[in-house]
Amino acid sequence: MQKVTLALAAATASALLTSTAAYAVDAAPVADDVIAAQRAALAARTKGAGFGPQSPRDIDAASGANSRSFEPAPASNAMNLCNIHFHKNAEHRGGEFTTYAGNGDGQGHGTGYTYDGTLTAAETAALDHPTGASAHGGLQPGDTIEVHYVHSTAHVQPGPTLGACLSEAIKNPQLRVEAQVFVLVNDDAALDFAVLAEPGMANGLHQAVNIPSSTGHPGAICRLHHRPRL
Repeated sequence: MQKVTLALAAATASALLTSTAAYAVDAAPVADDVIAAQRAALAARTKGAGFGPQSPRDIDAASGANSRSFEPAPASNAMNLCNIHFHKNAEHRGGEFTTYAGNGDGQGHGTGYTYDGTLTAAETAALDHPTGASAHGGLQPGDTIEVHYVHSTAHVQPGPTLGACLSEAIKNPQLRVEAQVFVLVNDDAALDFAVLAEPGMANGLHQAVNIPSSTGHPGAICRLHHRPRL
């Protein structure tokens, strides 16, 4: 399983980058029975509706009972990049990211899956400044994040929300998400997240021109350098 380094900006001030969901929270996680009740209510509301929860899934499990199938979306390089956002912790269980982060606050924050492996003391050395601060906490070396590069068949350009993936001309475009899961480390040799989130043009289409292609097969670890960019 290939290991690659990657870098994170302390303040990712980008017109198309949004951070969403599952940050660390200061409040105590909710009890297991709260999550059980939420899952039961969700199962009841979606029974027979033809859809279910988007996450979490165990992507290492190949079995399933859903017989519905859809045509795949075009390749991302034939679509327009419309949004980049990230979540703290992996949305799904799989590969080297199977450690449950906990129940979180019951609203989607503070949960998900984290890296199973070990990092060096230098890689997890604390920073002397806050990074990615929000109402739900921030980011620290050793954290896991999942980055979503969202693409649309609509004639659109990158924007700060998923609404940028739609246009007045088409409200139901095909969408494709290229996802990467990264581990944040305190390492000057790692790659720069600000570079990976940089938009550009290719063949007349908006693209995330620096999506890493060396992170190995799905489930592989990619280290993201947790360094301030001022």
